[in-house]
Amino acid sequence: FFLMIRRPPRSTQSRSSAASDVYKRQVSHGMKVAFLSTPSAYFSLKDDNIKNGSYVFDIDKKFEKDPNFVYYDFNKPKEIPEKLLNYFDFILIDPPFITEEVWSKYAEAAKKLSIKGENGELNAKILGSSIVENQEMLQRLLDLKPKAFKPSIPNLIYQYNFYANYDSEGLSQINQEIGE
Repeated sequence: FFLMIRRPPRSTQSRSSAASDVYKRQVSHGMKVAFLSTPSAYFSLKDDNIKNGSYVFDIDKKFEKDPNFVYYDFNKPKEIPEKLLNYFDFILIDPPFITEEVWSKYAEAAKKLSIKGENGELNAKILGSSIVENQEMLQRLLDLKPKAFKPSIPNLIYQYNFYANYDSEGLSQINQEIGE
């Protein structure tokens, strides 16, 4: 059981260059990417083809000048614009809190945003970050499994891991900045 633990603001300065590179390589797996609470990853995109079909979902209205900004309060996943439901083939999630209550709301949003297969199954690739203690919960909520690559984020008391519902060479590598 965890209390609501607020992570420090995520920015290009706080995320290691290796983790940013992994994020960028993973995003290239999709053409319509939902960036849930990951504005630094969205704004670091260089590929205009991917950026044009992607949206950044965040509560911070300072990003609203971007045409693909969606005001997103994770407590209200039912308020996602209808035009974006069943739209995304890749979803990147980095919640501001690591509790099951919060992750459940992000999972609900991801399920709404993901493209679906013939039988209604999620067909989007999903990449998220959280602590190792959330492994079972993330598998249950979104079928996310831990990956070898771990982001190096200075000044956190917990080590974060990447979790995904797909296999990837980039995520199977050990981050040399932190070792095993």
